[in-house]
Amino acid sequence: MNILNILDQIEKVDGEIYERLSPRRSAMKDFFNVGKKISMAALPLAMGSLFQKAYGQSNPSSVTDVLNFALALEYLEYNYYNNALSLATSTYIPDGPARQAITTIRNHERAHVDLLKGALKISGADGYVFADFDFTAGGAFADVNTNYQTFLKVALAFEDTGVRAYKGQAPILKGMPVLTTALQIHSVEARHASHIRQMVAANVTGASGLKPWIAYTANGNDTGVAAVDAVYAGEQNTTQAGVQITGINGTAVTQSHAAECFDEFLTGSDVKKIANLFIRSKKLA
Repeated sequence: MNILNILDQIEKVDGEIYERLSPRRSAMKDFFNVGKKISMAALPLAMGSLFQKAYGQSNPSSVTDVLNFALALEYLEYNYYNNALSLATSTYIPDGPARQAITTIRNHERAHVDLLKGALKISGADGYVFADFDFTAGGAFADVNTNYQTFLKVALAFEDTGVRAYKGQAPILKGMPVLTTALQIHSVEARHASHIRQMVAANVTGASGLKPWIAYTANGNDTGVAAVDAVYAGEQNTTQAGVQITGINGTAVTQSHAAECFDEFLTGSDVKKIANLFIRSKKLA
């Protein structure tokens, strides 16, 4: 058995394998020393121990749970946009740049769904379809299918939730190759959120001052839509790593600046509570 050949094969699917192992030279040394003393039958166990160190301590079942969780959110977003694009443009999403933007975002969400299905080795029909969702959230957004302004408000809540959700799950994926994929999706969701925020500012009555990022308010929710307060809970935070950012080092950093220059995460349980408001069946547990 040639370990270099094995590493060469792994490098084809994980280009960072040598970087992962380099900080663990002592682990490599221990492996080779042990390899001189063990039988070939015991070698797989030693290899497993080595790569356990190289790729962290994440529980495979926890990683699967995170991917399934992310997939459910991507289903929600994809079905939301896909349904909206099927409705009459005269009363809903207008033709032109707005419709083009929503179509692009819809296509991104579909790509995320397919990627996560592939990562989970899921083939066949989607796990969630449009009928599984209630985008009125039990009537809280009763005109979401006829009012373009309401559509944009809910879209923004979904995108800002997605950004915070991916951030909250990242620690579970630490040390795993799939973390890179999750972060790539996270950054695209952040761009979606920024673009939708600009669409809200341009089209929603009373929202012209909405910024492309989450601005400071006393409860974290800068959208003015009380029904989505839970999406922004904690975004008013001005302390990072135990350090108060307001006026840090005697600078003129205001409370608003201190809150806006850092984004906060949402816990998995908080995200599930938000998502379940829009899911009819197969609710997230």
